[in-house]
Amino acid sequence: MIQGIHHPAVATGDMAKALAFYQGLFNFKTVFSYGWEKGTDMANLAGGITGVADSTAQAVVLKVGNAFLEIVAFSEPASERSDSRALSQHGYSHIAFDVDDAWSEYERLKAAGVVFQSEPTDVGPMRIAYCRDPDGNFIELQQITQPDSPLVLK
Repeated sequence: MIQGIHHPAVATGDMAKALAFYQGLFNFKTVFSYGWEKGTDMANLAGGITGVADSTAQAVVLKVGNAFLEIVAFSEPASERSDSRALSQHGYSHIAFDVDDAWSEYERLKAAGVVFQSEPTDVGPMRIAYCRDPDGNFIELQQITQPDSPLVLK
């Protein structure tokens, strides 16, 4: 039986930049890290599990509140960032972070250089704004504005 969502994972081309973003701007803390080198037993095991054979990777699991986030940097095989992906394309489209004040987070992140799709907008029982992380992954800031909403985290 599924008990809930534990974590999403994002791939990055620059672990230091990704960690600076998620730890520095979103206050995530490191829970643990791991990795493997091409040709090792761990790389062979990882290749069998993930389908990414002959890889070298580093990963860090982060946590904030009740949410975990895994950041994975593959140095082999090489990968490239693509900003051509839109929220409407098939696949996981974004990560939503619950915030207590969407406007203050928007202003704080914008001042730090984060580019947003729009200002926070009220939609039903929430206020939302979308931006991207350093690797082009979409992030939604979500403030539940109606305390009796079924969307409130408990």
